[in-house]
Amino acid sequence: MMRDKEANATHLAYLDAMGIQVWQRRNVSQSLSQVVTSAPQLQEPVVPEVVVVPILPPATITRPVATVIQPAVDWPALETQVASCVLCELHKQRSKPVFGVGNRTAAWMFIGEAPGVDEDQQGEPFVDNAGQLFNLMLKSVGLARQEVYITNIVKCRPPGNRDPQAEEFACCEAYLKQQIALIKPRIIIAVGRIAAHNLLKSDQAVGVMRGKQHSYGESNIPVVVTYHPAYLLRSPQEKRKAWEDLLLARKIVSAG
Repeated sequence: MMRDKEANATHLAYLDAMGIQVWQRRNVSQSLSQVVTSAPQLQEPVVPEVVVVPILPPATITRPVATVIQPAVDWPALETQVASCVLCELHKQRSKPVFGVGNRTAAWMFIGEAPGVDEDQQGEPFVDNAGQLFNLMLKSVGLARQEVYITNIVKCRPPGNRDPQAEEFACCEAYLKQQIALIKPRIIIAVGRIAAHNLLKSDQAVGVMRGKQHSYGESNIPVVVTYHPAYLLRSPQEKRKAWEDLLLARKIVSAG
């Protein structure tokens, strides 16, 4: 019982650090005086039932064909391919390619948009202020950074931190597909609008795509879409929705 209380307190501390307030029912066995004088406790919101919504590309949108790359047989071969890649113009100004980090047998795979300045310097995704919030988001659902796998749809930083272009993703898509094939995740979290659009071949807003289960590829890997931590820093009122997205993902993994 004591361990459960400590775990709950730690969980609530992570939510508090993210700026999320969660209200919880009072214990009905408390006396009236206890109810009046005690602070309200917290509980997780009810996660909606999983609704599978396949996303198809609009017929009016044309997208570049993915670059054909000889599939790598293992992680070292794939890393070598990415490190030496010159398929698009992004390689010209990169400091380091941002291949991806984490557990290569992870159940959870997080796919972001593109490296920023700090990621380009360190060669690792989500390491700036948005990365710190990302780590708190993981902890809020009982995950550690080293337990999951994290990468981006493109491996090199676009100039001026602009959005990656469709042609750039087409050059990197084969690398991402090989990462997914090697990891075989039980769920993919599409972090941000650009990641969601390219993974699911859709142009819907994140607010429309989140809260549902989508699927990726021929193996129909479950996909949950959520907001990018950089967006949440600008729009902290949306943090609760991002947390609910992770709760939905956890429910899907548990059910699988």
